[in-house]
Amino acid sequence: MLISRSRTGPLLFRRITHTRALSRRASGVLSALDISTEPVELDGVYDGEWKGSGGVLESVCPTTGEVLARVKTASPQELNTALAKTREAYTEFRNVPAPRRGEIVRQIREALAAKRDALGALVSLEMGKILTEGVGEVQEFVDICDYATGLSRMMNGRVIGSERPGHTILEVPNPLGVVGVLSAFNFPVAVYGWNLSISMVAGNATLWKPAPSTPLCALATTRIISQVLEKNGVPGAVASLVTGGRDVGEAVVQSEDVDLGR
Repeated sequence: MLISRSRTGPLLFRRITHTRALSRRASGVLSALDISTEPVELDGVYDGEWKGSGGVLESVCPTTGEVLARVKTASPQELNTALAKTREAYTEFRNVPAPRRGEIVRQIREALAAKRDALGALVSLEMGKILTEGVGEVQEFVDICDYATGLSRMMNGRVIGSERPGHTILEVPNPLGVVGVLSAFNFPVAVYGWNLSISMVAGNATLWKPAPSTPLCALATTRIISQVLEKNGVPGAVASLVTGGRDVGEAVVQSEDVDLGR
């Protein structure tokens, strides 16, 4: 805020900075998810560890216009590191038996269900949709985890007769690699959930680049998932996160380390 003050001499200017406290609603929603309500910059990159030294995104509530948080995005070097660590995590995770991968997704389902209302309230706060839609979006993530858990025990191959005498063709599904997920602002949790749950039970690692206007939803969701992965001794980069703008999204899509972009 720039204020001018008249004196007998030339105009003098001084800059006054105001730090406005968050509304009661915003403070309650963020606190329920262990997101700081203090005016600090949050790390917006996760590849097994939290970091962020790129530009800063402001998360703004579309209803009130208040700044909910400031998030440090991925620098080019941090993005490259995240891609490399996600690829490395994939080479380990693909060897985990599918039913075991399904069990990990089931635990993610339980962790999300425990925070469903709080995370749904954050979707409403940061994205702007009504509360029931926000909670419903998280429930979609929970539901697709149920489906993926069952799917983990149904990834059957096929035995096919061969035209060559004494030969049989065995068809076995294999993990693909690194799946890149770019999600839009209007579904800041569900779209990622649809892709992550199926990707994980199939033995892949996922790199998530959320919309720049909804970074807090991505941070909160990734924190929940990372705790489950850590508890199971799984590399955190199996579910990596890079926040940022268009440049980060384009780099993810164009990277040769990403085998499938969604």
